Amino acid sequence: MPVPKPHHLIYGTLRDYLTNEELTDTDDERIRQDLSRLMVEQKGFDREQLQPRLKIETLFSRCFVVSTIELTVSLSEKQYMIIRYGPGSLVSRERAAIAAARVINREYCLPLAVVTNGRDAELLDTRTGKILGYGLDSIPDRQTLEKMAPQLVFYPPPEPKRREQELRILNAFDVERCCY
Repeated sequence: MPVPKPHHLIYGTLRDYLTNEELTDTDDERIRQDLSRLMVEQKGFDREQLQPRLKIETLFSRCFVVSTIELTVSLSEKQYMIIRYGPGSLVSRERAAIAAARVINREYCLPLAVVTNGRDAELLDTRTGKILGYGLDSIPDRQTLEKMAPQLVFYPPPEPKRREQELRILNAFDVERCCY
Protein backbone atom coordinates (compact mmCIF):
# COMPACT_ATOMS: atom_id res chain seq x y z
CA MET A 1 0.00 0.00 0.00
CA PRO A 2 1.48 3.38 -0.95
CA VAL A 3 2.27 5.84 1.84
CA PRO A 4 0.52 9.17 1.32
CA LYS A 5 2.81 12.13 0.79
CA PRO A 6 2.09 15.34 2.66
CA HIS A 7 0.48 17.94 0.41
CA HIS A 8 1.91 20.94 2.29
CA LEU A 9 5.51 22.01 2.47
CA ILE A 10 6.57 22.16 6.10
CA TYR A 11 9.25 24.69 6.93
CA GLY A 12 9.52 23.92 10.65
CA THR A 13 7.58 25.85 13.25
CA LEU A 14 6.48 29.43 13.83
CA ARG A 15 4.94 31.40 16.68
CA ASP A 16 1.29 32.35 16.43
CA TYR A 17 0.93 36.13 16.14
CA LEU A 18 -2.02 36.27 18.55
CA THR A 19 -1.27 33.56 21.11
CA ASN A 20 2.49 32.93 20.80
CA GLU A 21 1.63 29.23 20.48
CA GLU A 22 4.07 27.15 18.43
CA LEU A 23 2.50 26.02 15.15
CA THR A 24 3.63 24.07 12.09
CA ASP A 25 5.05 26.50 9.55
CA THR A 26 3.37 26.02 6.15
CA ASP A 27 2.47 28.39 3.33
CA ASP A 28 -1.18 28.33 4.48
CA GLU A 29 -0.23 29.05 8.10
CA ARG A 30 1.88 32.01 7.00
CA ILE A 31 -1.17 33.46 5.26
CA ARG A 32 -3.26 32.87 8.40
CA GLN A 33 -0.65 34.76 10.42
CA ASP A 34 -0.73 37.59 7.88
CA LEU A 35 -4.51 37.78 8.35
CA SER A 36 -4.07 38.08 12.12
CA ARG A 37 -1.47 40.83 11.61
CA LEU A 38 -3.83 42.62 9.19
CA MET A 39 -6.65 42.56 11.73
CA VAL A 40 -4.46 44.00 14.51
CA GLU A 41 -2.03 46.31 12.74
CA GLN A 42 -4.24 47.67 9.95
CA LYS A 43 -7.81 47.03 11.05
CA GLY A 44 -7.25 48.18 14.65
CA PHE A 45 -8.55 45.21 16.62
CA ASP A 46 -7.03 44.24 19.94
CA ARG A 47 -5.53 40.77 20.03
CA GLU A 48 -8.09 39.85 22.69
CA GLN A 49 -10.91 40.60 20.23
CA LEU A 50 -9.65 37.91 17.85
CA GLN A 51 -10.03 34.25 18.68
CA PRO A 52 -8.02 31.94 16.42
CA ARG A 53 -8.75 28.37 15.43
CA LEU A 54 -12.23 27.74 16.83
CA LYS A 55 -13.32 24.29 15.73
CA ILE A 56 -16.62 22.74 14.73
CA GLU A 57 -16.66 18.93 14.64
CA THR A 58 -19.12 16.99 12.50
CA LEU A 59 -19.76 13.34 11.79
CA PHE A 60 -22.08 12.36 8.95
CA SER A 61 -22.05 9.15 6.92
CA ARG A 62 -19.01 7.91 8.85
CA CYS A 63 -17.08 11.01 7.75
CA PHE A 64 -15.60 12.91 10.70
CA VAL A 65 -14.58 16.47 9.83
CA VAL A 66 -13.00 19.20 11.92
CA SER A 67 -13.82 22.62 10.46
CA THR A 68 -11.48 25.35 11.65
CA ILE A 69 -12.55 28.97 11.83
CA GLU A 70 -9.36 30.96 11.31
CA LEU A 71 -10.54 34.01 13.26
CA THR A 72 -13.62 34.93 15.22
CA VAL A 73 -13.99 38.67 15.81
CA SER A 74 -15.69 39.97 18.96
CA LEU A 75 -16.74 43.36 20.27
CA SER A 76 -17.74 43.75 23.92
CA GLU A 77 -17.47 39.98 24.37
CA LYS A 78 -20.01 39.27 21.62
CA GLN A 79 -18.98 37.45 18.46
CA TYR A 80 -19.79 39.44 15.30
CA MET A 81 -17.81 37.94 12.46
CA ILE A 82 -15.81 34.93 11.38
CA ILE A 83 -12.95 34.90 8.90
CA ARG A 84 -12.31 31.73 6.92
CA TYR A 85 -9.23 31.21 4.80
CA GLY A 86 -8.72 28.83 1.92
CA PRO A 87 -6.53 28.92 -1.16
CA GLY A 88 -8.14 29.41 -4.55
CA SER A 89 -11.65 30.45 -5.45
CA LEU A 90 -13.71 32.40 -2.92
CA VAL A 91 -17.11 31.53 -4.36
CA SER A 92 -16.59 27.87 -3.50
CA ARG A 93 -16.08 28.81 0.16
CA GLU A 94 -19.02 31.15 0.70
CA ARG A 95 -21.67 28.62 1.70
CA ALA A 96 -19.47 26.82 4.23
CA ALA A 97 -18.52 30.15 5.85
CA ILE A 98 -22.19 31.09 6.15
CA ALA A 99 -22.98 27.70 7.68
CA ALA A 100 -20.14 28.09 10.18
CA ALA A 101 -21.29 31.58 11.21
CA ARG A 102 -24.79 30.21 11.81
CA VAL A 103 -23.68 27.38 14.11
CA ILE A 104 -20.42 28.45 15.80
CA ASN A 105 -22.29 30.09 18.67
CA ARG A 106 -25.14 28.19 20.33
CA GLU A 107 -26.86 31.40 21.51
CA TYR A 108 -27.11 33.32 18.22
CA CYS A 109 -26.03 33.41 14.59
CA LEU A 110 -23.10 35.67 13.84
CA PRO A 111 -24.19 38.34 11.34
CA LEU A 112 -21.01 38.54 9.24
CA ALA A 113 -18.58 36.14 7.59
CA VAL A 114 -15.49 36.74 5.52
CA VAL A 115 -13.96 34.32 3.04
CA THR A 116 -10.44 35.02 1.87
CA ASN A 117 -7.58 33.42 0.01
CA GLY A 118 -5.13 35.92 1.47
CA ARG A 119 -5.12 38.14 -1.62
CA ASP A 120 -8.84 38.73 -2.08
CA ALA A 121 -11.86 38.59 0.21
CA GLU A 122 -15.64 38.75 0.32
CA LEU A 123 -17.73 40.07 3.20
CA LEU A 124 -20.97 38.11 3.54
CA ASP A 125 -24.29 38.75 5.24
CA THR A 126 -24.92 35.41 6.94
CA ARG A 127 -28.68 35.87 7.06
CA THR A 128 -29.18 36.39 3.33
CA GLY A 129 -25.93 35.01 1.92
CA LYS A 130 -25.44 38.23 -0.03
CA ILE A 131 -21.98 39.62 -0.67
CA LEU A 132 -21.63 42.98 1.07
CA GLY A 133 -18.18 43.80 -0.24
CA TYR A 134 -15.21 42.59 -2.26
CA GLY A 135 -11.51 42.77 -1.51
CA LEU A 136 -9.44 42.82 1.66
CA ASP A 137 -10.62 46.42 2.17
CA SER A 138 -14.19 45.11 2.58
CA ILE A 139 -13.22 43.46 5.87
CA PRO A 140 -14.53 45.95 8.43
CA ASP A 141 -11.94 47.60 10.63
CA ARG A 142 -12.70 47.95 14.32
CA GLN A 143 -14.16 51.45 14.01
CA THR A 144 -16.40 50.44 11.09
CA LEU A 145 -17.61 47.32 12.87
CA GLU A 146 -18.41 49.37 15.97
CA LYS A 147 -20.47 51.75 13.79
CA MET A 148 -22.21 48.80 12.10
CA ALA A 149 -22.92 47.00 15.39
CA PRO A 150 -26.23 48.71 16.30
CA GLN A 151 -27.72 47.78 12.90
CA LEU A 152 -26.50 44.16 12.89
CA VAL A 153 -29.12 41.59 13.82
CA PHE A 154 -28.19 38.52 15.84
CA TYR A 155 -30.78 35.98 14.83
CA PRO A 156 -31.55 33.09 17.14
CA PRO A 157 -29.61 29.89 16.54
CA PRO A 158 -31.10 27.53 13.97
CA GLU A 159 -33.69 25.02 15.10
CA PRO A 160 -32.25 21.48 15.50
CA LYS A 161 -33.18 20.29 12.00
CA ARG A 162 -31.80 23.43 10.35
CA ARG A 163 -28.67 23.26 12.54
CA GLU A 164 -28.07 19.71 11.33
CA GLN A 165 -28.41 20.89 7.73
CA GLU A 166 -25.84 23.65 8.30
CA LEU A 167 -23.48 21.15 9.95
CA ARG A 168 -23.91 18.78 7.00
CA ILE A 169 -22.95 21.61 4.66
CA LEU A 170 -19.81 22.26 6.70
CA ASN A 171 -18.98 18.56 6.73
CA ALA A 172 -19.35 18.25 2.97
CA PHE A 173 -17.37 21.38 2.13
CA ASP A 174 -14.57 20.87 4.65
CA VAL A 175 -13.84 17.17 4.24
CA GLU A 176 -10.11 16.77 3.52
CA ARG A 177 -9.68 15.56 -0.03
CA CYS A 178 -6.20 15.41 -1.42
CA CYS A 179 -4.23 13.53 -4.02
CA TYR A 180 -1.65 10.89 -3.22
